Amino acid sequence: MAFLTIDETKCKQDGICAAECPRRIITQRDGKSFPEVAEADEAYCMTCGHCVAVCPHGALSVNGVDIENCPEIEKALVLSWDQAKQFLRSRRSIRVFKEKAMDRETLKQLIEAARYAPTASNAQNLHWTVIEGRDKLEALSRETIIWMKRVIEAQPDSLAADYFRPVVARWASGYDGILRTAQTLIIVSAPKENANGLVDLSIALAYLELAALPLGVGTCWAGFLRGAMLATPELVESMGLPEGHTWFYPMMIGYPKFKYHRLPERKAPVIHWK
Repeated sequence: MAFLTIDETKCKQDGICAAECPRRIITQRDGKSFPEVAEADEAYCMTCGHCVAVCPHGALSVNGVDIENCPEIEKALVLSWDQAKQFLRSRRSIRVFKEKAMDRETLKQLIEAARYAPTASNAQNLHWTVIEGRDKLEALSRETIIWMKRVIEAQPDSLAADYFRPVVARWASGYDGILRTAQTLIIVSAPKENANGLVDLSIALAYLELAALPLGVGTCWAGFLRGAMLATPELVESMGLPEGHTWFYPMMIGYPKFKYHRLPERKAPVIHWK
């Protein structure tokens, strides 16, 4: 297949694809010819698919983005503003999960959805590490508690020590305030040479936690575990993350034990108009 394939029976030569191309490598010589990409510019394409998505006539494919794999947007499935607003407000950080293992097919479905999150220059080089089993997560929580105890001992008057003491005390009484009752943990990572990796993987996690809602799945960002990982290289090594990768926050995922029935209010936004 040619790098850019044009169905000349459908193309209206309207120049929309050329105007939309982020890197301006699609051109029309006289404004009336069919779009084309110079061979010297092919390597500059980032395979974003904008040209395929924006064409109202379904007239082109580009190398790596075949129109046959790009379904049309169904107008009946487009959310209204009220639907979108309720959907976004209904997301909760889940801290009480059912004693039920996360179904792998459901989890794969969510990761598949999250791969459509934007990445800088369309790099799409994120990796997903899934740690399964309550025993494994409890071991991670235990290591986090050990780290907290070290902080309390080394900095007894610090704000961190004050914050950690109740968590450590509840652990002693049998309550896991680190990874709660979750049985599955996800860590997204990116190659360290990816300068935008932390942003890319954070957006992907946000996509995943929103995609989880319609499937009856809940999530929670694991901040305490992240703190322990930052301070304890051995802990990170034990988790088997891809070598040479950077990561940001682990995420608990599972089936919420309880349903929510209302949409709590949040603080008003602070906006600076310039």
